[in-house]
Amino acid sequence: MESVLRKEEKYLITMLDSRRYMDTLEKLMLQDTHNGAEGYQIRSLYFDSLNDRDFIEKEQGLSVRKKIRLRLYNPKNTYAVLEMKQKQGENQLKRSLKIEREDAILLTKGIYTPLLNYKQPFARECFSIMNMDCYRPKTIVEYNRKAFIARENRIRITFDSCIRATESCYDFFSENLCLYPVMDQGNIVMEIKYNGFLLGYIKDIVSEVNRSSLSVSKYCLGRSISISIR
Repeated sequence: MESVLRKEEKYLITMLDSRRYMDTLEKLMLQDTHNGAEGYQIRSLYFDSLNDRDFIEKEQGLSVRKKIRLRLYNPKNTYAVLEMKQKQGENQLKRSLKIEREDAILLTKGIYTPLLNYKQPFARECFSIMNMDCYRPKTIVEYNRKAFIARENRIRITFDSCIRATESCYDFFSENLCLYPVMDQGNIVMEIKYNGFLLGYIKDIVSEVNRSSLSVSKYCLGRSISISIR
């Protein structure tokens, strides 16, 4: 199991600005090992309670909140990653556990007992929360990411594009999901993830953005259709 505590800042920028920033970062930072010419693909399936408590707490901007998701980088993978992200004031705690493909499929069907087969306390914590509060799959969100890592202290800067989703199909490992865009395709979400302090050249890049940090939630974007018709 992995556990990471860090600050996360998000900015909505144009595609043109993203190219300019990435050209600069390629000279100053390491590229994520998964980066190809266009980055790499991420797919997440988000769970929520029957009354959408996590969604509502995010929309209300509560300083203490959480979200639970499965994450996948290739539909052909033999595993998925179960993650819980918890907002704790200015910090985000992310805990992750790799689970078998067959177990992940059962989770997408609302069957959480496979989590009891894992020895990590985190698995049992997720089992308790998802059963007690009747969690169910709510949306799948997929996007392309290009990531850069600072040599000095592992700061990560990511650029997410082509954000698309579905609320009607939870076939998480499908290679032919029918997805629709949930954000203007000319916009890019830039995220800066760090512990402690930002390096000077990264501060300079952020100051160039000249916009306030945004609360851009891919989960909330993925719920855009079902929430709008309530």
